[in-house]
Amino acid sequence: MNFADPDLWLALITLTALEVVLGIDNIIFLSIMAAKLPLHQQARARTIGLAGAMGTRILLLVSLAWIAKLVTPLFSLGNFGVSGRDLILFFGGVFLIWKAGKEILEMLKGAEHGDPDATGGGKAGVTFASVIVQIMILDIVFSLDSVITAVGMTDNLPVMITAIVIAVISMMFFAGPLGRFVEANPTIKMLALAFLVLIGVVLVAEGLHTHFSKNYVYVAMGFSVGVELLNLKMRRTLALQQAGARPVE
Repeated sequence: MNFADPDLWLALITLTALEVVLGIDNIIFLSIMAAKLPLHQQARARTIGLAGAMGTRILLLVSLAWIAKLVTPLFSLGNFGVSGRDLILFFGGVFLIWKAGKEILEMLKGAEHGDPDATGGGKAGVTFASVIVQIMILDIVFSLDSVITAVGMTDNLPVMITAIVIAVISMMFFAGPLGRFVEANPTIKMLALAFLVLIGVVLVAEGLHTHFSKNYVYVAMGFSVGVELLNLKMRRTLALQQAGARPVE
């Protein structure tokens, strides 16, 4: 590595930023799953989950020959060639849709019984090991896009690994505050779960060779988050106004 080469630093900064953006869906899923554990286990689950994501991506990077084989069709269904990547994306997307849909139904059931946060705070029957396993399954799926993007941007392996390490360490700092914010605001949690359903649909489509630009997905997600933040601000303002208008007893 020539550290005096400005192109190297540009590739590192750009790739790190992209890795962080591509890791948003991973952080959302990880935060929601970790919130199902008792409070004292949540930080450890987030750290292990992100460390697992980093390890998976680095292993994939140093196995570029294996990644190349992933796009080679394993078998055909008529004129449709099915590769290992297609299978991982398809079943990963189905798993994500199922998991996020299940969480949404549990939130709705909790709201019907007066507890919209019924899925958080250490739900009975949820174990630390089961949460980590589910996080690791999705880590593999999310890592594919991340690694393919890295390989498409540069052929410098140390730069790719450095970008992934920096991005994951950055996400470790954001995962905790993001998880607490999502859990404290049920409507934000519902929006985050809807994002995961959308990402699952995109993964299934990719597995069926139907390409969607993730730029559109991220723009839609950003716009939705902006609108929801305005709604939160409006609700808090109205609550303060109503509290101030109540007569003092």
